[in-house]
Amino acid sequence: MKNTTRKIVMAAMFAALACVATMIIKIPSPLNGYINLGDCIVLLSGWMLSPLYGFLAAGMGSALADVLSGYAIYAPATFVIKGLMALAASFLLRALSKKATSFLSYAVSGASAECVMVLGYFLFEGVLYGFAPSAVNIPANIIQGVAGLALGIPLMKVFEKSKIMF
Repeated sequence: MKNTTRKIVMAAMFAALACVATMIIKIPSPLNGYINLGDCIVLLSGWMLSPLYGFLAAGMGSALADVLSGYAIYAPATFVIKGLMALAASFLLRALSKKATSFLSYAVSGASAECVMVLGYFLFEGVLYGFAPSAVNIPANIIQGVAGLALGIPLMKVFEKSKIMF
């Protein structure tokens, strides 16, 4: 398989995984959103794919989940926010992996990406509902981010050990 074709197929696979992981467990949050496990795949997209393909896979898969789950109003913001999460995870991992252990690199890049998510949804929901009400979702988004990190880092370690890297 040609390299470009392989990248497109892997990005499509990660987009599908992000969509499914986002939709499979949905816990409603206070302000019309929901907590999900999609952040794990968003982080993996950033860590395992190139920055561009990670952005597209994370953004498209997560936005598609919003559309299919009845949260279409969130889809454009989700595309940008989840794409930026993958982008941040990708660039920070590449920068940190030269200076720190792989665990620390994943932890810092993943936590930074999750901060992008928390801030992004706070700003988006602030425009929709007002900034005081949107602050109510910050704890739920932090919980989602911690869950994404708690699942993503061990999966990366498994992928590294089994030589499953893209």
